[in-house]
Amino acid sequence: MKFVIPKLPFTLSLFLSLSFLIVFFFAFPSTFLRHSLSSSSVVVADEGIRIRHHGYASYEAYIQHQLKKTQNPKLREVWTTRDWDRKVRVFSTFFRRLKERGLLSNGSKALSIGARVGQEVAALRLIGVEDSVGIDLVPRPPLVVKGDFHAQPFDAETFDFEFSNVFDHALYPEKFVGEIERTLKPGGVCVIHVSIHGKTDKYSANDLYSVKPLVNLFKRSKVVEVRKIDGFGLDTEIVFRKNV
Repeated sequence: MKFVIPKLPFTLSLFLSLSFLIVFFFAFPSTFLRHSLSSSSVVVADEGIRIRHHGYASYEAYIQHQLKKTQNPKLREVWTTRDWDRKVRVFSTFFRRLKERGLLSNGSKALSIGARVGQEVAALRLIGVEDSVGIDLVPRPPLVVKGDFHAQPFDAETFDFEFSNVFDHALYPEKFVGEIERTLKPGGVCVIHVSIHGKTDKYSANDLYSVKPLVNLFKRSKVVEVRKIDGFGLDTEIVFRKNV
């Protein structure tokens, strides 16, 4: 006689198990979040990016960790004094090249993401892109306004050009890129400087091992160019153009 496993008990068991998980999640959401962020394991996407969790108990803990660098008085003094002219000069060189290639113009409305004290914004304005602003967790008017790059404080399709060299600080790379594509105008250009196989600091939230996972995150844009650079520890420039 052939033995047949009844389907109903299995289905009912599965339903009860899922129900228990759902009830537990809504009853103890912070427990789930704490477990997921404090795990010592890392997440690898596309075999080319590793997400660091640093034992964060919450998103606020991640923000506070990032602020330790951005608010560091010694670093801010260096950024605004002896580092200022050098960085403005180097960023100006990058941006002038983009102007020569027709990817940036004086009429562009530009955003620097993770601008800290605003060297990139100063560089953009120096080469004639006057309508430029930066965002960072700590504002520095008039060059930098307060903003979280995981949730930019701007309307959709606001900018013609966006630049960032802080992709490695994104805890949620898909949100970082999603906000760029949301706020970039159709046909707009995004330029990102990253380190491939390079050393990042203790405040980095991800490690990138190839350009592929970053390219894959851009769902509404195409790659214009990928080239090697020497950009303050970052070695690769990737240029995207949002689809029209």
